[in-house]
Amino acid sequence: MDFTIQNALVPFDTGYQEVDVQIQAGRITAIGSSLTVIGTAIEARNKLLLPGFVNAHTHSSEMWQRGLVHPYPLELWIGELYDFVPLEPEQVYLSALGTAVETLLTGGTTVVDHLVPIPGLEMETVAAVERAYREVGIRAFVAPLLQDESLPASLPSGGYEVSHPPYIRNTATTLELIQAVVDQFHRPAEGIFVATAPTGMQLCSDALFEGFGALSDRYNLCRHTHLLETKAQQMLAQEKYGCSAVEHLKHLNFLGPRTSLAHCVWLTDRDIEILAETQSTVVHNPLSNLRLGSGIAPVLKYLQAGVNVSFGCDGSASNDSQDLLEAIKIGSILHNVTDLDYRHWISPRQAVEMAALGGAKGLGLADQIGTVEVGKQADLVLYDLKNLSLLPRTDPIGLLVLGRPTQVVDSVWVRGNRVVAEGQVTTVDVGQLQQQLFERSQWTYNRQSSSVPQMEAHYRAVMGLPE
Repeated sequence: MDFTIQNALVPFDTGYQEVDVQIQAGRITAIGSSLTVIGTAIEARNKLLLPGFVNAHTHSSEMWQRGLVHPYPLELWIGELYDFVPLEPEQVYLSALGTAVETLLTGGTTVVDHLVPIPGLEMETVAAVERAYREVGIRAFVAPLLQDESLPASLPSGGYEVSHPPYIRNTATTLELIQAVVDQFHRPAEGIFVATAPTGMQLCSDALFEGFGALSDRYNLCRHTHLLETKAQQMLAQEKYGCSAVEHLKHLNFLGPRTSLAHCVWLTDRDIEILAETQSTVVHNPLSNLRLGSGIAPVLKYLQAGVNVSFGCDGSASNDSQDLLEAIKIGSILHNVTDLDYRHWISPRQAVEMAALGGAKGLGLADQIGTVEVGKQADLVLYDLKNLSLLPRTDPIGLLVLGRPTQVVDSVWVRGNRVVAEGQVTTVDVGQLQQQLFERSQWTYNRQSSSVPQMEAHYRAVMGLPE
């Protein structure tokens, strides 16, 4: 559908201007004052128009464990998380719907889902999230989280056992699985992408990284993985490789302009130089890093070194939400305490650019989305500047990033299709989704993990904590 957004407030280098934006065949064709109306006219006076943000790292199926997992560091948190995994694809479908809806209503038009497949139902799991994202209309990168090593391998000097369901396949079987996923579901022209996404160096062999890299090159796929989220992973990399994980991934040719790396908390200065040299992207997940005690990623150092940085919510069991605006706010101001030189701090406009264009760069889509610009695809969001949480009138982007905006998204377009209008998702019945999530879950109190006790003694010894 062709349409013209009229009188929208758009940020420019010199401030803001009220402009009209013409969209034809899903692309922005003109920006200016008093343009001739093409197609449907949409009045946007007193509304801020921004490019859609990218939720550059999440795990949709974790919605079923939201608010449930105890305060643990990552290595123990995973042990408890895997005791509560979804048991059927329909649950995964509903959680992907919820993830997409929350992303849209907080300014996101693209989601990168590091999806945890159900053992034995891997293709059905991918089909479930693909169906959900198509129905909602969000742009989606489906990145099945795959590994070929067992959980004890994720800690230095592993040797304990765990009883959670196996997520392990051998390397050849894992590569066959991702090949099947690509063949069946990779449809970029339809807004559904598949990315190769090994879990992380702590649970993947070199052969798996190399196989995923080769597949990525063959089909021009994005690559996505966890990287040095915790101190334990930094220690493991030295034990496993005799060098940093970043140096090792460079040696495996896994880094590059189409590679995005979630967390990146425990990197050295040399690691940062390598990310800049390879044009790899860091996905900053501030809320889960705080929730799991992983640390504060040196984002200001990344930016000063020229590393591209985007934002992610991470999964709903480690955040515990999919509110992109919250992640952007915390991910901006958190770093003011890491550097006394305020000239290095992240401004609201810079944060918006990181969330939109930074996310697009990490997915190889900087020429397609990430800015309000003629020729770009119409992934656009209108924010209601008369909403109480965006008043009184000061700096619109400052209010959006630094404030506590609630229900401020008026309209969202993805690839020129309007998926939110007047604050309501138009493509799926959100009320019905709420009812289904409520009916298919139950209140859970003081549930003790069966896996954490098996891991805890070893973790505490490795980390030098008292018994």
